[in-house]
Amino acid sequence: MIFTYKQTQIHYTISGQGKPLIFLHGFLENSTIWKDLIPHFSNTFQCITIDLFGHGQTKNLGYIHTMEEMAQLVHVLITQLQLTQYTLIGHSMGGYVALAYIDLFPDTVSNIVLLNSTSLEDSSERKLNRDRAIAVVKKNPNAYTSMAIANLFAPENRASLLEDILFIKEQAAQTSLQGIIAALEGMKIRKNRLHILKDFTGGKLILAGKKDPVLSYNQLQNEALESNTNLISFDGGHMSYLENKTDVISTLNLFLVSNYTS
Repeated sequence: MIFTYKQTQIHYTISGQGKPLIFLHGFLENSTIWKDLIPHFSNTFQCITIDLFGHGQTKNLGYIHTMEEMAQLVHVLITQLQLTQYTLIGHSMGGYVALAYIDLFPDTVSNIVLLNSTSLEDSSERKLNRDRAIAVVKKNPNAYTSMAIANLFAPENRASLLEDILFIKEQAAQTSLQGIIAALEGMKIRKNRLHILKDFTGGKLILAGKKDPVLSYNQLQNEALESNTNLISFDGGHMSYLENKTDVISTLNLFLVSNYTS
């Protein structure tokens, strides 16, 4: 499905009926990453996916896609669908967008799930790495996306998940140069929203990989403790929805039954 926001075509999908789950993909991903999870929830919930700016079938909005602008995009869709209460499930960058959404629209979200994501801002070192990534991607975007995707998985999982890795690489390769850079710039300048997570009164959950090469597991443990957020960990990397698919599905089901059923 397509709608237009700020003269930009936005792609989204809807399946199932019930209380809404809004799935927000990560950097270099798009709504197709949820294809194996949606069937496990669409019999009970209304599952909504969206391609964020510069990803999938959604066009670019500008040269920097801030988390706030992406959150506004999600809100336009939610408003069009006339939803009043919903759960946000965000993978990596999608988690940043979910937190930006709660920051902007705090009274409409029932629950939030941060899947391999954090409420903290980029460290100084991480910001420098974003700049280095931008320099690399300008020279060879395909080489950058291929390397970036493979490095998100725990080394011991790469052989067994080769088919999934190739699929994600194919999706990443469709992301335009502008879309990649705009997202990197937007993530680099995102705000620290630990206080947003701490103050959020709905259900909240962090799903983390103990061997995540992007996010420090110890840091996520401290973040969960400080924000009074339940943390469930898996023995994998940054791509838990693939590396630990069965456990992620069962954990989400338990969370939703506890926090999102009448």
